[in-house]
Amino acid sequence: MYALSKILLPVDFSERSVGAAHYANLVAARFHSDLTVLHVQTPPQMEAALDTGGSMLAELYRDRSSQVSEELDRFVAAQLPGLNVQCVLLEGDPAPKIVEFARDWAAGLIVMPTHSYGPFRRFLLGSNTAKVLHDAQCPVWTGVHLLEPPPADSIPFRNILCAIDLGPQSSRTLCWAAQFALHFGARLVLVHATGPSPEPGDSSEAGWQTGMREAAEAELQRLLEFVHAEADIIVESGDPAKAIGAAAERIPADLLVIGRGSAAGVYGRLRTNAYAIIRMSVCPVVSV
Repeated sequence: MYALSKILLPVDFSERSVGAAHYANLVAARFHSDLTVLHVQTPPQMEAALDTGGSMLAELYRDRSSQVSEELDRFVAAQLPGLNVQCVLLEGDPAPKIVEFARDWAAGLIVMPTHSYGPFRRFLLGSNTAKVLHDAQCPVWTGVHLLEPPPADSIPFRNILCAIDLGPQSSRTLCWAAQFALHFGARLVLVHATGPSPEPGDSSEAGWQTGMREAAEAELQRLLEFVHAEADIIVESGDPAKAIGAAAERIPADLLVIGRGSAAGVYGRLRTNAYAIIRMSVCPVVSV
């Protein structure tokens, strides 16, 4: 279940890629993982080929590929020194290529940057990151939205928050979080959101919330015993994304682990609340 022997880091050479590289560096060093840095180059468009001339465009593209390969080597040398890193340059639509490479290489984790830093973080995740979250078969790490990427040597993992919805994938999600916390000697905290009461303001609301909280706590305790883990338990009521985000701020969490679902298909693997949780999180999120 828990395999971090191979970590995939897709990059586009932006500042957000630098932040993602710092996290990938830290995790790869701790778990002695093989690390592959991947850049997917968009192919020339048909319209451009018609305007420029096919042979001329092909030559320009070959030159660009050579430049990108050199840029990839420089990025690795600057951001991932001291690690044994494989560099891969592919051509095509970035998200499908990332998912395909991760599957074929049997990656245990994909570390993706978020769309951007700054005040729009709650509205933008980035189309490639969102597509990878939907389709990837392995856990996906999305970095925190910061004004600038954190220095690699200043990233602590003291508190790991694991959001559990008590669905079928909960044990897998908890196992991932528990093993990560164990490797870093971190405190593990479980959080579950029961959702808003069916009759807000009704006189029976307090009793309903108490019953839901006690039932959830009992289920979470049974889940901990099943995976042989220990953790503090938090049960909140209300909107799951907001409740989990508030818990992450309050702890404060250094990493949030959530579940994405157990099967792909028409709707992909991203569960109903996962997208909102990732967008609003104050810390990196691993979607298992």
